[in-house]
Amino acid sequence: MTSVSSISPEKEKRIAAQVSSVGIIGNVLLSVFKLIAGIIGHSGAMISDSIHSMSDVFATAIAYIGVRTSRKVADKEHPYGHERVECVASLILGVSLFVVGCGIGLDGIKKITAGSYDTLAIPSAIALVAAITSIVVKEAMYWYTRHYAKILNSTAFMADAWHHRSDALSSIGSLIGIGGAMLGFPVLDPIACVVICLCIFKVAYDTVKDALVKMLDTSCGEETEKAIAGYIESQEGVVQLTLLHTRLFGSKVYVDAEVSMDGNKTLNEAHAVAERIHDGVEEQFPNIKHIMIHVNPAQ
Repeated sequence: MTSVSSISPEKEKRIAAQVSSVGIIGNVLLSVFKLIAGIIGHSGAMISDSIHSMSDVFATAIAYIGVRTSRKVADKEHPYGHERVECVASLILGVSLFVVGCGIGLDGIKKITAGSYDTLAIPSAIALVAAITSIVVKEAMYWYTRHYAKILNSTAFMADAWHHRSDALSSIGSLIGIGGAMLGFPVLDPIACVVICLCIFKVAYDTVKDALVKMLDTSCGEETEKAIAGYIESQEGVVQLTLLHTRLFGSKVYVDAEVSMDGNKTLNEAHAVAERIHDGVEEQFPNIKHIMIHVNPAQ
């Protein structure tokens, strides 16, 4: 679990809108450029890469909706908040990536198994330029989105960042395929499509896995739990930490703890210690949305 500094809801909204705008505009321009280059340059790999970039427009829009909705305050119907909406958005992104990958991979396999490689069109230089441009732009978009995903602690934007990275990797495959085809090996262009497909599948798998982990009340990890336990046990008035359970809820964490205190303390004294621990834990670990503390008399 990554601890991040607290920022205001208004600033979160501005950052989310900014990142989404950059992602959508950049992907639209890049996908149109790659599509034109793929058609003019006779490159199936570049056309496939263009489709992948266009899917990023959809991915960024879904990520933005997920982030905005997950930041809504708790209400009567959702007393624990809306953080898991981000997980749903990540699942949609992962499935959409898988579908895009299938289409690209099947097209490449069809051309490879058809034989008659001599009849395949040889890509021209514009397709090569488009591949290089895509690698540079998409890698820059990956680091840009990743930076703000960490600030927002957003799984949806982090998934979107990896979507950009997968596009950069697919463009590397396009570059190799196009370059090989121009050197006299036209079969390398559809082979590049298959490589692109495999890269997309890997990112889709990681995205879906991360979303499911955060939807299934998985613990926040041994390292973080040790840090929380150490903090609680160091507090004055705590004799022993007897139980600590954590569970991920979207991008946030819920904690249940049981502590033993001197049984001779009054209810007010024990409550004051528990309240101090509660406030301190939520302050020290910003990703913790709430900690429930139960007090037992020390044996």
